Amino acid sequence: MIRAVIILNTQGKPRFIRFYEFKPPEKQQELIRSVYGVLSERPENVSNFVRVDEIFGPDIKLVYKHFATLYFVIVFDSSENELAMLDLIQVFVETLDRCFKNVCELDVVYNFNKMHAILDEIILAGQVLETSSEEVMKAVDEMARSEKSSAVSLIPKSVSGRLGR
Repeated sequence: MIRAVIILNTQGKPRFIRFYEFKPPEKQQELIRSVYGVLSERPENVSNFVRVDEIFGPDIKLVYKHFATLYFVIVFDSSENELAMLDLIQVFVETLDRCFKNVCELDVVYNFNKMHAILDEIILAGQVLETSSEEVMKAVDEMARSEKSSAVSLIPKSVSGRLGR
């Protein structure tokens, strides 16, 4: 099971956090600081897989990928495959790149609702739902169309007529 998805910048500031099991906010912040401590001390030429038993408990692993100024991190237990989790990060980043046209830190910060929607299409309740960036994009595009049509239908007819709709 996936325990958490975390995006941190290179200064250790959390930009996106999703825990799939309840942790009080203070504990979440402590865990994030510990994760950043581990990531910031690792040399560039080592594996992207880390055992984090001392941080999250027994049998927990972490996989990460460093893109520009962001660390994309997935925390998971032994029921998940390490390489599959690394691939899942790639799917997530590819999808974000498609949505935001070359995703950057500000996209993550200012579009948190869309970020959560995208992640919900990929992972739900700690279980992987979709591993195809194409399928995730179809769902995201469908949500955007649905939101747009809902917003238009909420405009009163008197205003809608003046807007040329």
